[in-house]
Amino acid sequence: MRYMVGVDVGGTFTDVTLVDSDKGSIKNHKVPSTPKDPSHAIMTGIEQILGMNSIPFNEVEYLAHGTTVATNALIERKGAKTALIVTKGFRDLLEIARQTRPHLYDLFKEKPETVIPGDLRFEVEERLYADGSVRTPININELRKIIEHLKEKEVTSIAVCFLFSFNNPIHEKVAVEEIKRLFPEVYVSASHQIVPEFREYPRISTTSLNAYLGPVMKTYMENFQNSVHSVGIPVDPYITQSNGGIISIQESVSSPVRTAVSGPAAGVVAASHLSELTDHRNLITFDMGGTSADFSLIENGEPKVSMEREVEGFPARIQMLDIYTYGAGGGSIAWLDAGGALKVGPESAGSTPGPAAYGRGGTLPTVTDANVVLGRLNPNGILGGRMDLDVEASKRVIQEHICDKTNLSLVEAASGILSIVNANMTRGVRLISVEKGHSPSDFALVSFGGGGGLHCGALAKALNIPHVIVPPSPGTFCSLGLLVTDIRRDYVRTELLEPGEDSLITIRQHFESMEVEGTQLLAKENVHPSKRSFSLDIDVRFVGQNYELSVPVQWEELTSDGVQHIISRFHKIHEKNYGYSDKEGKIEFVNYRVTAFGELPKAPLVKANQEDNRLVEAVSHRDVYFSEVNKPGYYKTGIYNRSDLNAGNRIQGPAIIEQMDTTILILPSQSAVIDPYQNLIINTFGEVKKNEA
Repeated sequence: MRYMVGVDVGGTFTDVTLVDSDKGSIKNHKVPSTPKDPSHAIMTGIEQILGMNSIPFNEVEYLAHGTTVATNALIERKGAKTALIVTKGFRDLLEIARQTRPHLYDLFKEKPETVIPGDLRFEVEERLYADGSVRTPININELRKIIEHLKEKEVTSIAVCFLFSFNNPIHEKVAVEEIKRLFPEVYVSASHQIVPEFREYPRISTTSLNAYLGPVMKTYMENFQNSVHSVGIPVDPYITQSNGGIISIQESVSSPVRTAVSGPAAGVVAASHLSELTDHRNLITFDMGGTSADFSLIENGEPKVSMEREVEGFPARIQMLDIYTYGAGGGSIAWLDAGGALKVGPESAGSTPGPAAYGRGGTLPTVTDANVVLGRLNPNGILGGRMDLDVEASKRVIQEHICDKTNLSLVEAASGILSIVNANMTRGVRLISVEKGHSPSDFALVSFGGGGGLHCGALAKALNIPHVIVPPSPGTFCSLGLLVTDIRRDYVRTELLEPGEDSLITIRQHFESMEVEGTQLLAKENVHPSKRSFSLDIDVRFVGQNYELSVPVQWEELTSDGVQHIISRFHKIHEKNYGYSDKEGKIEFVNYRVTAFGELPKAPLVKANQEDNRLVEAVSHRDVYFSEVNKPGYYKTGIYNRSDLNAGNRIQGPAIIEQMDTTILILPSQSAVIDPYQNLIINTFGEVKKNEA
């Protein structure tokens, strides 16, 4: 497998990475995103990067893509016209939801509109007991009348979610068969196929979201696949999932909700791969693009995974990498509230028109404009000189919208914009670390995305993070992540059981059946048996608790003796999360999870054979304003080209390192060194020694 291509679609730019696995070379490219049809930018980027490197389309042997189509469809409410069929008495569950209130004291906070309106939600007579046995058989005649009515309504998708179907899907299977027989052209999503576990509201919400997104993703994926084949690329593209793994187009069409945070997940995967190559096993990822900033935590090389997340206000009960997103990007707009206080974001100028500095008609001040005014971005252009910057336009919009309405000077306003956006992002890091029992000082910050390099030093200083790692191509790091991941699929079963000899037989049966499903999927994905692996987890809780903790287990622990290891591990995890654990408390097992992995070839990251341990001279200098130091003001700042730096090279701040896909700022009190994998390691609080690289 020689040529590998990864494509990540962002709100402002679409990033493309090309890897020659024979030579170990990595090429990167960026093109403006096309939000109305992301596939245009994707194909443009692929065509350009292959053309620049004189590579024929038919020599691409691997193609992976991170998509924002599902997320955008939810944000813009442009999903399919979807109907819902539920057990009689549960028609309004989507609106009733549950007792938790995200804004307890906000009486005017509006809940998001359900993706399925009330007139398209229907009840059918059927009922199962909690153990899955049939109480009331499904009323076939009533079901058929509903289907005929939905045909008249011209719906394009149907979600089916019956009570206790996770224990016995017999009625859901009957409903799906009847729908496909009477209404074959409609998209169908059944809860036992999407999320076969308990908790009725998250299950019905996840199934509804999946159905709502299904036809949109199906159309997009088919068009994208046809575009890929039409130019002569002989392989089907893979799609990134929210759990960090990838899957074929066919699988992603059946479960589009699994791609809800597809793009950001790729960057976390790339950072996890990076941790295997460095001594930094504990990482906080910081991905700042043009529209938003994403944060995630990696402990001992493993990204944190959430079993349930909200996607645009709706719970999605699927495994996702634990990523938190803030409206803080290079395009985030600065504005004054009713009291005259300076605010930044969450609204973004995006790629069209973009910041005023881009010269595309932007008329509002943004974070990028503030960086331009303070001299942090090259006034002669970015993206390797391919994009000019209009410095006067940046000054004009900040003066007009901020300075003229306050008593702030131009420099004070620009500095204020950066201070506020940095403070917002600092809160994001604390949310995934301090609030979950982790000290940021025990982690390194991995900075990527087009805007991350300009802000990572200030974030690390504010959070007492000792080191920042900036990969060789931070602006296209997510697209690289698509080339270092594996096929992954998650399976789950629910059954409330007490730890004991009898329950272990049932648990082993659950795990065995899920491993069979995983084996079948990996075989369909053409993964060789030697490249297949499985991980097992049990969700455990004290009896009476509402929520569970996921505990990793091994097959050999599923014995009367080994189960004590599982219980002991649960107590340790509970104590870490909540600060205590009742060793005498009664415990129950709830969910049983299997993750199937299919190992794929990885993009090679080449290690340097020798190091050039010297302090590098700047190629030029310019005055840059720093407010993050004890004596704010303009500092003579060295300018460096990233392409000129070799392993072992050291740089003393203040410094700016420029490259095609980003600009990296090193504060006056900081320094940096290039490690053997060409990562830039910033020491937050002083000089970098050789043994710290």
